[in-house]
Amino acid sequence: MAIFNLGELFCGPGGGALGAIRSSFIQNGEEWGFEHTWASDIDSDTCETFRRNIVSANPDSVICEDVRSLNIPDLAPIDAFAFGFPCNDFSIVGETNGLDGNFGPLYAYGVEVINHFQPSFFLAENVGGIRGANAGQAFIQILNELQNAGDNGYSLYPHLYCLSDYGVPQKRKRVVIVGINNDEVQNNNINFQVPAPITANNPITAGEALNGLNRTNLDQRIVDSISNDLIAPNAANHNFTAHPNHVVERLQNIPPGHNAWNSNLPPHLALNVPNVQLSHIYRRLEENEPSYTVTGNGGGGTHMYHWLENRALTNRERARLQTFPDDFDFFGNNGSIRSQIGMAIPPLGAQIIFDSILKSFAHIEYDSIEPNLLDWTNNLNPIDA
Repeated sequence: MAIFNLGELFCGPGGGALGAIRSSFIQNGEEWGFEHTWASDIDSDTCETFRRNIVSANPDSVICEDVRSLNIPDLAPIDAFAFGFPCNDFSIVGETNGLDGNFGPLYAYGVEVINHFQPSFFLAENVGGIRGANAGQAFIQILNELQNAGDNGYSLYPHLYCLSDYGVPQKRKRVVIVGINNDEVQNNNINFQVPAPITANNPITAGEALNGLNRTNLDQRIVDSISNDLIAPNAANHNFTAHPNHVVERLQNIPPGHNAWNSNLPPHLALNVPNVQLSHIYRRLEENEPSYTVTGNGGGGTHMYHWLENRALTNRERARLQTFPDDFDFFGNNGSIRSQIGMAIPPLGAQIIFDSILKSFAHIEYDSIEPNLLDWTNNLNPIDA
């Protein structure tokens, strides 16, 4: 098989889909890649972003619906499946309710899709904090259900990816579970391996992402994902925030890499928020380091702040840190767009993993490492979101 029909649950604005599209290649005259079949998300702005940027010629293939009311058997057949199931109840900056929350159990709809369509492979993504939810039992339960899905089960390759090791200019850590249908493993000798890091010792920095990437001898996938130019003033989603004077003054007193809690602010600028000291409150980037994690929610003080200019990042700048191209136009108001960007899978990270999956099916060797979460019960400590 050379072209996989891809379905997505919790598709977000299209980071995973864009990564899948970009992962295609030609081998011995045969194209290997993905054909979008359907995608689903609950948020209307997110679905519209996906339609406009990924499937403008086939907008009806994006289903805007609560997954709990989605009629899975009515969906078109697929042989590849991706789902970044909601992380709200697993993130250490969220409610951490795990499977007892409103969102934690939604992974089960991904399992239902796998049971129904039995795709050749699936890719599931979530925050690193999932390993500690429900005292570690949530992660074990999810992995067990995925392993036993379908008629003959799946061989799992769970791995904690530090995406700054893969060219993403961001210290973003995510658990990605690749599952290969055991029929493929046994009949076609498919053996997925985790792709080896490509920027572990020399990560792409926030400054390079926002000012323009001008480096040689980089993996071509990085070159294709991060612009070598400044963001154009008229770029979409590049609206600057008009901060009140006290916010500007507060930022003037916060050095790069610091936040509102460790900057020794003058009393009139200090935050008076009892029992709250989140490290990303008014946290400024460091120009010569990858960004801290781009998140999708939060109020004032959590919007990420420039290392030099006394302001929050624009949504376009946040999108660059997530490796979305400048012509990827997000739909919605500023808050909605900020959420879409932060919740998305970085396209570059998705591309590298999808590329490795395709190469596994094409029996093409690539540099790889062992999955670091194969021993499920000994890797359950939560980490940074």
